Amino acid sequence: MKNLVLIGMPGSGKTKMGRILAEKFRLPLVDTDQMVAERAGKTIPEIFAQDGEQAFRDLETAAVQEAAALHGAVIATGGGVILRPGNMEALRETGLVFFRDRSPAAIVGEDLTGRPLIGSDSERVYRLYNERLPLYQKYAHHTIPHTDTYEEAAQMIAALYEREAET
Repeated sequence: MKNLVLIGMPGSGKTKMGRILAEKFRLPLVDTDQMVAERAGKTIPEIFAQDGEQAFRDLETAAVQEAAALHGAVIATGGGVILRPGNMEALRETGLVFFRDRSPAAIVGEDLTGRPLIGSDSERVYRLYNERLPLYQKYAHHTIPHTDTYEEAAQMIAALYEREAET
């Protein structure tokens, strides 16, 4: 069984949708950001502040490799997972990748204080979105357009996943 992989901007709801999808399909939920934090014994903002982004990305790559080796899991990734092609190659090899294209305006309305690359800088959300959008689109098997709720997005993903699983 293929993994169901969620990619998208920080604040796009990957973990929330992952919980919904894991429950629906009775699959384990694997959150690569959570794996990184547990292994490092620090929060992600602490990793960025104390060790730098490169150290975080190295930990993230290790988590992605482990998650991609699973079969039949819902994998919620960090927003920058697409920055390393090897991450996406591993995830695409064993999974179907869904990009939730949540509008930057909606993300700005969320509490982003735990997001080290965004923080409280709303302009940064737009900048990151514009920089990363081509990579999200490149690596996704399916793009899920902006929806009003996480549940709606999860329903769209579930329908596509079920259809692909039948083929």
